[in-house]
Amino acid sequence: MSGEVVLAELRLWLGTPYLHQASKRGVGCDCLGLLRGVWRSLRGPEPCAVPPYSADWAEAGRREVLREAAELYLTPLPPEAPELPGEVLLFRMFEGSIAKHLGFRASAGPQGSFIHAYSGHGVVESALTAPWARRITGRYRLI
Repeated sequence: MSGEVVLAELRLWLGTPYLHQASKRGVGCDCLGLLRGVWRSLRGPEPCAVPPYSADWAEAGRREVLREAAELYLTPLPPEAPELPGEVLLFRMFEGSIAKHLGFRASAGPQGSFIHAYSGHGVVESALTAPWARRITGRYRLI
């Protein structure tokens, strides 16, 4: 399955309201819920149950739970891999904090964008501006 297939599924989620720990298209989801819902649509049942988690982007834990799960269930992309639509982007929002946000690349290049579930906005496509891009801490292929 190509990144374009992933992107087509993601576009169906645009406008879904933000709802912490939810993952139902049109009803509500957070960033992990968006990934979970797209996974179910394109790959089938989720590989494991997701334990409760905090919505705090500035969480100062030591264990990179989101990164560990990404490394286990997704395909890591090396830094030199071309940027392609549909790849999963993992973000560390604050220096010294753990990675707590993710989205999917919608388009690459200087005018790049990504799709994510964003508190107060729902599932949106945002410009991948320098403030967002410098927070990327991992890139992965879903399929």
